[in-house]
Amino acid sequence: MLTIGTPAPNFTLCDKNGIPVSLSDFRGQKVVLYFYPRDNTPGCTRQACAFAEAYDAFREKNVVVIGISKDSISSHTKFAEKYNLPFILLSDPDLVAIKAYGVWQEKKLYGKLSFGVVRTTFVIDENSCIERIMPKVKPDTNAAEILEAL
Repeated sequence: MLTIGTPAPNFTLCDKNGIPVSLSDFRGQKVVLYFYPRDNTPGCTRQACAFAEAYDAFREKNVVVIGISKDSISSHTKFAEKYNLPFILLSDPDLVAIKAYGVWQEKKLYGKLSFGVVRTTFVIDENSCIERIMPKVKPDTNAAEILEAL
């Protein structure tokens, strides 16, 4: 389990344009890394739109915003275009980062158990260490809470 103050696991995943992006590319900058279950679902869309609305405020603070789900590159492309999302979306179909960050967990829905991504946000400092962990965040308030904490 990841804890505050430990190095953030590095990863390389493709963005919505198929370009490989590594967490280490952003050393020297703060990174807001948020994991979400699925493109185009109500909660995930509200969360992404909240980050898009706050994007300029994050940029003013020199903070990079990255969203990760197991959706495909083409799904991310359509999602980003549909909602005009200006930040990085990374595709993790093999669950590389999702499992490294411990957000692939058992979930219970209508009495049925299954595995899925638990909506979680990490703030990673300029030295690539975990500064803050926000488990089971609320989609509507996640971006504002992070901005307030920064």
